[in-house]
Amino acid sequence: MQGNGERGESSIRIAIVFPFILLVTVAVVQASMWVYARNIALTAAREGVAAVRTYQAPEGAGVARATEALGRIAGDGLGGSSVSTTGSSATEVRVTVTGQALSLIPGLSGLSVSQSASAPRERWTTP
Repeated sequence: MQGNGERGESSIRIAIVFPFILLVTVAVVQASMWVYARNIALTAAREGVAAVRTYQAPEGAGVARATEALGRIAGDGLGGSSVSTTGSSATEVRVTVTGQALSLIPGLSGLSVSQSASAPRERWTTP
């Protein structure tokens, strides 16, 4: 008889602990998806900077290249993305990519992601 009581207590412990294990698992996967979305945004921003910082590059080259990179690598990992060159100047280029990370919970929007890359603009100078 003692064996059945121990088995019942074990089942109760599992029933109490299992939801917490499930919650932690979902949280880890959601955090991983957010980090992945940040990496996608940063890669696109870096590609945009590389395109627009070259000598006499057209003004919209950074946005076009970052948007193309998002189309190539983002898939479902980064939704609602947008690209901006706000903050750029005559001597420095800045490309910012924003969007939403994919959410595991239906009906809730994902976490916001915003990544920027900047570099000096290539230009001729006199010694």
